[in-house]
Amino acid sequence: MTRHDRTGRDLDLRGLKCPLPVLRTRKALRALSPGDRLIVRCTDPLAAIDIPHLLRETGDHLDGVDEHDGVLSFAIRRALPPD
Repeated sequence: MTRHDRTGRDLDLRGLKCPLPVLRTRKALRALSPGDRLIVRCTDPLAAIDIPHLLRETGDHLDGVDEHDGVLSFAIRRALPPD
């Protein structure tokens, strides 16, 4: 489920297993404008490795990661285009 608000998108990927969280995160990032934010929530422990790796590939910025009650939350900011 994806929800939009003033600051960006909220992507709820709880219950999905690898590779779906990273694939859906990649798709959601493609739909964002530079500077937009994406919050990704998932329960797959492999996402702790896969999502930061994806961001190294795409050049997008990981603003923070939080874990609470088995749910990983990634705050991601879409990269600004190069000058």
